[in-house]
Amino acid sequence: MTAKATAQELTSLRTKLFYGFGSVAYGVKDNGFQTILLPFYNLVLHLPPQWVGAAIAIALFFDAFIDPIIGHISDNLNTRWGRRHPLMYLAALPVSISYLLLWNPPHWSKEWLFGYLIVVAIIVRTFITFYEIPSSALVPELTEKYDERTSFLSYRVFFAWYGGLGMSVLAFIIFLTKDATHKVGQLNEAGYSRYGLTAAIVMLCAILISAWGTHKFIPFFRKPETRQMTLGQYALEMIKTLTNRAFLVLFIAALFFSLATGLVFALTFYINTYFWLLPSSTLGVLTLATFIAVFFSFVIAVPLSKRFGKKESAIGMFALGAAISVLPLVLGLMGVLSPGASYLVPLLFVFAAVGGSLTIGSSIMIVSMIADVVEDSELRTGRRSEGLFFAGNSFIQKSASGLGLFGSGLVLWVVGFPVDAKPGAVDPAIVHNFALTYLVIVLVLYGIGFLILGQFPISRASHEENVRRLAGEVAVAGEGPPAPTV
Repeated sequence: MTAKATAQELTSLRTKLFYGFGSVAYGVKDNGFQTILLPFYNLVLHLPPQWVGAAIAIALFFDAFIDPIIGHISDNLNTRWGRRHPLMYLAALPVSISYLLLWNPPHWSKEWLFGYLIVVAIIVRTFITFYEIPSSALVPELTEKYDERTSFLSYRVFFAWYGGLGMSVLAFIIFLTKDATHKVGQLNEAGYSRYGLTAAIVMLCAILISAWGTHKFIPFFRKPETRQMTLGQYALEMIKTLTNRAFLVLFIAALFFSLATGLVFALTFYINTYFWLLPSSTLGVLTLATFIAVFFSFVIAVPLSKRFGKKESAIGMFALGAAISVLPLVLGLMGVLSPGASYLVPLLFVFAAVGGSLTIGSSIMIVSMIADVVEDSELRTGRRSEGLFFAGNSFIQKSASGLGLFGSGLVLWVVGFPVDAKPGAVDPAIVHNFALTYLVIVLVLYGIGFLILGQFPISRASHEENVRRLAGEVAVAGEGPPAPTV
């Protein structure tokens, strides 16, 4: 295959589909953690909300150490299947089995159930990392072009959202249904078990199909140099790489966005069920609004990146999208909107679709910005560290569920939300205080994130200059490019 033909196939629609499809696994995991894990362990299994949040926060603490280690291993692994694919294949079965166990816990005491949740959550998140970091880190090798990377990652975000949303719709419409002993479908324990089995199968298939679909390109990816280093030297190398200014700005800003987003996902279930008093079937319908939002975010991401640049597009879309998304709750707290109104569900649907399309589009830009840090870092350190930087992205994404669940549990505890709450039977003052607290915290977190993201230093021009400088250094060294230029 000629270099030109290889370059065309590397950026073909087929490659983008296989690359993106693997994120279905992460989307299913993330959506489950963010939307129904807290109510399952809190409202169904009666574990206090702050305990559930603490369990996921402990798992997140382990992620802080595990993710960069896996990223660094992924950057330096030297096998006949390349740096990334062995780890991707390794993850498939353990991810699916551990996710199944998460939704089928034993009926132990609260203390033992708390321990079970911690252990299984750590296992799930560790093995999804073995797949997600190497897989997402392929994009800087597939293309070095500024807008082409946004295109690749728009497919990844698209499939992650659709995978997670698809399982969410199945959960609310098919699995979490009321029966003779469960008048509220969201409280039906058997439904969560059926959800877990289906999700585990979907995750297994997504990982294997994506890894197989990109396997043919292994000979064209970069190969790490063989080095003999101590653990201390590796640790110092990782620290030096991760202290890149552009990455730190992006990482800190994204942490604030992730915490806010995690609160939104974890507590929207409570807002819709206890503030708006919506049944599970309606929650499934509202989830369809996000399907529309994801499609439009996929459509607008690349054009906006080309027109305004990634940073400017990310800030503008996130600010406008967040404002639109919270407006119905603001009107509800003011008494303008009320539960039971005939226009409530259509209005919530429209605001969720429009606001979601903008915020999700912004997230595509942010992930694409991480890819552009790779060349900036290589100029400063002389190393390609795609896996390490996308380990940071993996940690950011996990923070949405980890910090979000932890914060959500604290919010519910602080406002005195009852553990055995029944829709329509909770003190209205508690529900009002809960909604108001949630709204204020989310807006403050988003605002801080906007301010920090504005400091990101890499633009289209500076990225293209980085690529030119690296190409010049390779030419001076007398080496051919490690992968076809696209």
